[in-house]
Amino acid sequence: MKNMFRVTFIVFCAMAMITLIAPADAPAKHRIVFGGGPAGGTFQVVANAIQTYGPVKALEAITVKAQSSAGSVENLRKADSGKHDFSVVYSGHVYLGRNGMMKNDTKKYENVLAVAYLYGAPAQLVVKKGSGIKSAKDLVGKKVGVGNAGSGAFANCEMFFTHLGIWDKVERNAMGYNDAAQAFGNNQLDAFWLFTAFPSGAVIMAAQTNDIDLINIGKDAEESGYFKKYPYFGKLTIPAGTYKGVDTETPSFFDSTLWVANHNVPDDVVYQMLSIIFTDEGLAHMVSQKKTFKAMNVKDGVKGVATPLHPGAIKFWKEKGVM
Repeated sequence: MKNMFRVTFIVFCAMAMITLIAPADAPAKHRIVFGGGPAGGTFQVVANAIQTYGPVKALEAITVKAQSSAGSVENLRKADSGKHDFSVVYSGHVYLGRNGMMKNDTKKYENVLAVAYLYGAPAQLVVKKGSGIKSAKDLVGKKVGVGNAGSGAFANCEMFFTHLGIWDKVERNAMGYNDAAQAFGNNQLDAFWLFTAFPSGAVIMAAQTNDIDLINIGKDAEESGYFKKYPYFGKLTIPAGTYKGVDTETPSFFDSTLWVANHNVPDDVVYQMLSIIFTDEGLAHMVSQKKTFKAMNVKDGVKGVATPLHPGAIKFWKEKGVM
């Protein structure tokens, strides 16, 4: 009897423990993959900032996971295939991809829909003061830093210089911004190209060792019909005094960095995410991660978008009076 009692007691205790330990039935969170970019780059900061924001982490139905990538083009392709639910992609790549105009790639990436404008990346072309280089067209036969191979800077330089008819007429040096600034300071380059927010640390570095100028590439773009051919580029002016010794404003152009989504992401998820990030608190959190995100605001929510918006984004921006 004692043994039977002991067995019964043990079984009872075990069942009680299972009841206490077993969690209540709850639906598993849906994993949302957010494509960023290379470690240390601004694209990756976007994805990380959204992933780590308290109200996003507190969502009951979804969990956001930032995922690094090679950058804009990879993000476009993965967002199109559904490997990324959300991604950071240049508006230009979304436009070119949707229309089958990517270099050496005629596929139409039509499953990628815009969600929101994040910030602008402007073109900058640095030369030495007194060099006689007044236009990008004057770079023929010159040594030019054109950005890292495979980067957005390189791709945009190639497209712009090709449009002007000079890509194959300059001595191209594929290198990062800081390396280009150093080579420029050592007289190994006549000019170097950037496609990034200003002020750029690399240009500041170059201005410490040389008297520099910025080329008016806005004029080159206007006169050559660049804005008509590539309507996703916006016009801007780099203010006078942005860099040491550059005392006049410099017209240029920029591409918009966009938050995009795969077309199968539910409308309510897109709407909910926008409703969390595009609040005073959400935007303050983004700026706390990187000052570049000061460009994010409700008023400019669809700035630079030249392709269709996600239905969840349309609902949100219409409610905000942006559309």
